[in-house]
Amino acid sequence: MRVTGLLLLVAHLLIVAWLTLRPRTVPWVSATNLEPLATIRAELAYGPSWDAVQHLGGSVLLLAPLGVLLPLSAGRLNVSPLVSLTRTVFAGAMISLAIELLQSGVPGRVPDIDAVLLGSLGVALAHLAVVPGARRRLRRRYGDLGEATPRIPRVELAPQADVLSGSRTYL
Repeated sequence: MRVTGLLLLVAHLLIVAWLTLRPRTVPWVSATNLEPLATIRAELAYGPSWDAVQHLGGSVLLLAPLGVLLPLSAGRLNVSPLVSLTRTVFAGAMISLAIELLQSGVPGRVPDIDAVLLGSLGVALAHLAVVPGARRRLRRRYGDLGEATPRIPRVELAPQADVLSGSRTYL
C-alpha cells in the first residue's frame, strides 16, 4: 500500500508541477498578491459566477488529492486523527507554498497567497472526507496489526527486540 501511495503521490506532484510551473505567454499579468483573502474577496465581489467557482474551485481541487495520498504513502493505520490531519495539512501547505515560490521565477505566473490557503483547504477537506473512514475500515479488516509494543511494568522499558527492530541477534 505504501509503494502504491508513493507512486501515486509522485505522479500527482509531477502533474501539478507541469500544470503550475509552465511558462505562459500572456500580454499582461496581475500583481503579486500577498494579502490573505484578497483574491477570494475580489472573485466573489460581483456575486457568485461560473468564473469565480472555476478559479476558486480549481485552486481547492489542485492539491486535494494530497489529503489522501500523503497518509497513504505513510501507510500508518493506528495514528491519531488529529495528528494525521495536522501533519497532512502542514505538508500540503508547504508543498503549496513551494509551488507559489517557484512560480515567482516563471514567466507569466504570479504568486498568490490565496492559492496557498485554498490548496491547504483542499488538502484538509479531502483528508477529512476520506482518511478517517478508510483507516477505520482497514483496521476492522486487518485487526490491530500495529499495536504498541508491551512495556515492562514499573520500568516502562521496551523489550530488547523492539530496539533491534525485530532482530534476535545480540551483539
